[in-house]
Amino acid sequence: MRDDPNNLVRPQGDDGRYRLLVEAVTDYAICMLDADGIVSSWNPGAQRFKGYTAAEIIGQHFSRFYTDEDRATGLPARALATARDEGKFETEGWRVRKDGSRFWAYVVIHPVREPDGSLVGFAKITRDLTERKQAEESLRRSQEQFRLLVQGVTDYAIYLLDPGGFVSNWNPGAQRIKGYRPEEIIGQHFSRFYTEEDRAAGLPERALSVAAREGRFEREGVRLRKDGSRFFAHVIIDAIRDDEGKLAGFAKITRDISERREAQEKLERTREALVQAQKMEAIGQLTGGVAHDFNNLLMAVLGSLELMRKRLPDDPRLKALLENAVKGAERGTALTKRMLAFARRQEIKQESIDIPNLVRGMAELLQRTLGKSITLETRFPLALSTVIADANQLEVALLNLAVNARDAMNDDGEIVIAARDEIVGPGETSLKPGRYVRLSVSDNGVGMDEAILRRAIEPFFTTKQPGKGTGLGLSMVHGLAEQFGGRFVLRSVPGEGTTAELWLPADESAKQAPEPTTLSPEKEMPPQSQLAVLAVDDDPLVLTNTVGMLEDLGHVCFAAASADEALAILDAQAGIDLVVTDQIMPHTTGLQLAKAIRKRWPDLPIMLATGYAEIDPEQAMKLPRLSKPFTQAELAAEVAGLGLRSRKGVAAQVINFRSGNGDHAKNGA
Repeated sequence: MRDDPNNLVRPQGDDGRYRLLVEAVTDYAICMLDADGIVSSWNPGAQRFKGYTAAEIIGQHFSRFYTDEDRATGLPARALATARDEGKFETEGWRVRKDGSRFWAYVVIHPVREPDGSLVGFAKITRDLTERKQAEESLRRSQEQFRLLVQGVTDYAIYLLDPGGFVSNWNPGAQRIKGYRPEEIIGQHFSRFYTEEDRAAGLPERALSVAAREGRFEREGVRLRKDGSRFFAHVIIDAIRDDEGKLAGFAKITRDISERREAQEKLERTREALVQAQKMEAIGQLTGGVAHDFNNLLMAVLGSLELMRKRLPDDPRLKALLENAVKGAERGTALTKRMLAFARRQEIKQESIDIPNLVRGMAELLQRTLGKSITLETRFPLALSTVIADANQLEVALLNLAVNARDAMNDDGEIVIAARDEIVGPGETSLKPGRYVRLSVSDNGVGMDEAILRRAIEPFFTTKQPGKGTGLGLSMVHGLAEQFGGRFVLRSVPGEGTTAELWLPADESAKQAPEPTTLSPEKEMPPQSQLAVLAVDDDPLVLTNTVGMLEDLGHVCFAAASADEALAILDAQAGIDLVVTDQIMPHTTGLQLAKAIRKRWPDLPIMLATGYAEIDPEQAMKLPRLSKPFTQAELAAEVAGLGLRSRKGVAAQVINFRSGNGDHAKNGA
């Protein structure tokens, strides 16, 4: 008889062998059902899986192995009908053991027919796949958890690439960071996230090659979003291989580190700015110290020249040489003022300034600083209001703006310094209504775009190369303009240059700036009342010069080289009308000396001579100030302005004091 795969009819002689085979199988439940589904045979495998003995189950309907849900839907009857009509029923599903527990079963039901085709019953084979089902379920749960994990991450772009680099899935983090929705990017090559420069250099292909060869690729770099904007990314690409080691694709993780990168760069800029600021502070300290010493030297030179002028014979040649020496010393005085302004050790003194005169006075300095290749032009109207500002600070601001303009040009270019009157009405700008002078410095350099222009006056912001600028220049000019009651405006167009404008309040009194003090022999000295004056200075050159000026004015003068010596003179001599003291002295400053004097001689007038502006106004005791280097005329004016009168009998006391204690007199100093 020919074997039929659709039934289990066998030659009668084989019955014993087949029964032995079925009885020996314990990994499969093999049973026979009659045409109605009643169990007619039961092997040991069926007893092991389902818990029923043959006596307990033979004669029972096979539907008791199904769950209540499956019986309610008629699954047992459908299974037999399918096997009968189609020759086989095959499925997996939950089945029920005798004790009510469930197991996952693989079930095959075949119809059993007579040779004439009539249905005898069914052969049912069941295999317990619970362990496999549990493993699959565990894997499914793990995969689902991983999917939820990946889908829940929004700070990282996590996605897969096939071996060719095409995107095969896309998480919400990738959509948030890069801007593409899944349907827009899945199937596209990942190289579209790279810049044109990186694509041209073959970086995407090289990244996959390294990952495939070494198992991992990691780098930081610039990437592109959907809208074309750039961000700084940390990228990791891991190779994924199957069980046989064949490359299946790549896992790619991208993190947007733009904020961290910006914070690092800001920290570096801050550190660099701190170093630059410390360097500038050191330079300022050095400059201020040099200017202070130079001031003392100039004072000695100018004072001596002034006294010599009165005593030299009326010789035109000597007079010409003397005037030449005076002019040189005056130029040195102007230089020290600029140095002190740079070091911010000069007192801010707002006064009426004629801008054309100020610019002409610093023209040589500007041209020397800018270099011969830069053309410097000035454009001023015939009539221009004076402004209220500090001349030295304004010079520093102009020099700063001119240097910035030079740095914005190539080897050659043109800088124009111009000014004109402006009237600001109510509500027109942030300035108070009134008259202003708009002082501008223009260049024909590279200019600035809007982004740079918005940040240009921020402290420490600079577009110059490292070491070429601190980023403080424009912010200092801005602060200076605000301090003077004006404003600072920058206008720029890329490729067309930049104009920096200082709006300064006009002098409403319409007075011209006072002429600088010169050593004119015709200048009249104010009338003096003979006084006993104590001069205090640690520099012997300055002390000698001050004493000489005072005595030439008719005063009786005492000299002290320190605060201690000055106090000793005051203790010994009870006729001093005025103390003129230097501020910067070793051990005890002029201000400290003044406080000591006030405690013991509260009514004794004190005048402070200094070239610095570091004295705290709250600590200055409202003392009269004499700026160094000073001329005899300035000294005379300040002393006369005090309105002092000599105390009664002072001349005799001084003569007696000198004859007995010459060490404290002029010659002793």
